[in-house]
Amino acid sequence: MSTARQVHSAPAAAAALRSPAGRRPRAFARPGASVTSPAAICGKRTLFIQTEATPNEHALKFKPDQRILPENFASPFLEYLSPRATVTPPHPSPLAGQLLGVDGVTAVFYGPDYITITKDSSVPWAHVKPEVFSLITEAVTSGQPIVNTVAGKAGDDGQESAEQDSLAYDENDDEVVGAIKELLETRIRPAIQEDGGDIEFRGFHDGQVLLKLRGACRTCDSSTVTLRNGIESMLMHYVEEVKGVQQVMDQEEEVAMQEFAKFEEKLRQQKGPDAVPSTTAKGSIDTVEG
Repeated sequence: MSTARQVHSAPAAAAALRSPAGRRPRAFARPGASVTSPAAICGKRTLFIQTEATPNEHALKFKPDQRILPENFASPFLEYLSPRATVTPPHPSPLAGQLLGVDGVTAVFYGPDYITITKDSSVPWAHVKPEVFSLITEAVTSGQPIVNTVAGKAGDDGQESAEQDSLAYDENDDEVVGAIKELLETRIRPAIQEDGGDIEFRGFHDGQVLLKLRGACRTCDSSTVTLRNGIESMLMHYVEEVKGVQQVMDQEEEVAMQEFAKFEEKLRQQKGPDAVPSTTAKGSIDTVEG
């Protein structure tokens, strides 16, 4: 799947277009980017918001040219799955609450310097993007924190993050777990983040690596392909103790996976046993080779 990037600026004082240059080349690099003319929004400073498509057609990545998560934030991501989650401890976010109030938006994911918006399949992006752009622009130019940290016990209300980065070095890890985490951090996570998501390491038991996909990858139909064709093959290639990868899923993700399995079975019946998965995203982790 080709990836289109768009850059929007505010105000229109800058006629120059910003290019996504400066990225270090890697095996998972996406196809070339396309840029549209800057659009005037408002405000005294020039704000560039770059959008990137993801392998999940119902998720879009917004990069507002500034950091989203606070400096030294313990977790590499923060995900809001309900309006209530945006006002409760430990990390309320007024912007996330406003974004979830946009008709059709079902999830808001914060990465270090990007926001991934996931929408309902029944609502077209043409109805969602203008309001999302406006809200992000207003929040960023206001100078107020995107994420707040308040005292209080976290509840089971749809606000999800990690107390600490699950891929961070831990002196208590054995050699195998350390190798797995290093590969996930250096080879896998950059590609997952490029696709508007993130990945959590949940453990290693009996040769099986337990992982949790986040953001755009959380409900993407091709997440199973991502795990099998990309992550599993790489880990098994470099770490002989790894025998497989298992995805830790919640109820919503299990439903999505069941629907994907039905689709793949229908595809096999139509095209025969040699049919290949049709949702593999070009340029994503799905196509990475070890």
